[in-house]
Amino acid sequence: MTDSIADLRRVLRNCHTIAIVGLSPEWHRPSHFVAKYLQVRGYRVIPVNPRCTEILGERCYPDLLEIPESVDMVDVFRRTDDVLPIARQAIEIKAGCLWQQIGVVNLEADRLARDAGMDSVMNRCVKIEHARLFGGLHWAGVNTRVISATRPH
Repeated sequence: MTDSIADLRRVLRNCHTIAIVGLSPEWHRPSHFVAKYLQVRGYRVIPVNPRCTEILGERCYPDLLEIPESVDMVDVFRRTDDVLPIARQAIEIKAGCLWQQIGVVNLEADRLARDAGMDSVMNRCVKIEHARLFGGLHWAGVNTRVISATRPH
């Protein structure tokens, strides 16, 4: 599992196109505000939700295999039991990272992703990690566990 500060920073720096599986069109859902946060910070967000045609101004796809462009990261907002087939699709499309959101921990999917040469993150939020590692959470009084006099570039 990719878990060190250096590895998380590398993943977030190198993954520019993020497919969010389970992205909700409802503004108050965590997946929605994570996607919006990422868009504002320059990431390309590709919604994956079979019940929608468009979310946040982006065309929505029913599954990862339908996405016509390369994907750097697959961010999963689904139940733990739903992650294994998503991981298999992420491997098939040659994504660079499988990211399971807070509360999502599928060890078999993690193992499959790592065996395929992908980075794998479990039980973490992309938005929280980005803000923690690239500046932002400290303004809310959250301990980022990163000691530095300057922000990383």
